[in-house]
Amino acid sequence: MTPSRDCRARFSGNTRTGICLTVTAALTSLAVASALSHGATPLKIAERIEITAKPESVWTLVGDFAQISAWNPLVAHSMAAFDERQGKERLITLTTGGKITDALTEYDAGKMTYSYRRVDDDVRAFPVSFYSATIKLSPTATGTEVEWTGGFYRGDTSNEPPDNLNDAVATKAMTDFFEAGLTNLKKLAEKKKFAGRR
Repeated sequence: MTPSRDCRARFSGNTRTGICLTVTAALTSLAVASALSHGATPLKIAERIEITAKPESVWTLVGDFAQISAWNPLVAHSMAAFDERQGKERLITLTTGGKITDALTEYDAGKMTYSYRRVDDDVRAFPVSFYSATIKLSPTATGTEVEWTGGFYRGDTSNEPPDNLNDAVATKAMTDFFEAGLTNLKKLAEKKKFAGRR
């Protein structure tokens, strides 16, 4: 930022020019500080898949919040837990060895939907912080649409995150996790439907 013409015209002496430039420099610093103070911006993801199977059949696979390992191939093991403060939780061990704890925030079996959020903060296990997500099943003409949406922040929410904890890495981690889960869910549900016809 440079002094305006107004400023130059008003302050013609050395001392006054110095004051004008000092004020301008201060304003520039404030503008930079303001831009940097915003930190990480919230990110969103929405993945959908069509499954040729009835919603009730798909729900038997995905409806158990704690048993995500039954249909998401990126989860090696999962189990139910309970916390007095958080309520129902699931403890997840990823195929990479990382561990995540999610807390159930809403559950409606009648509408075939539930929501949850992450309650641990180990971004080394999964490079995403403060995520929340919702899975929802809807009937279609040919079967079921499964929608999995999420909101999250990158692993490092400071103004200058390292390359392994930036927005791109967080978005890829969430996208890979959702896509792997939905793709395998479709495979399992449609295989179950076919086996049921035998």
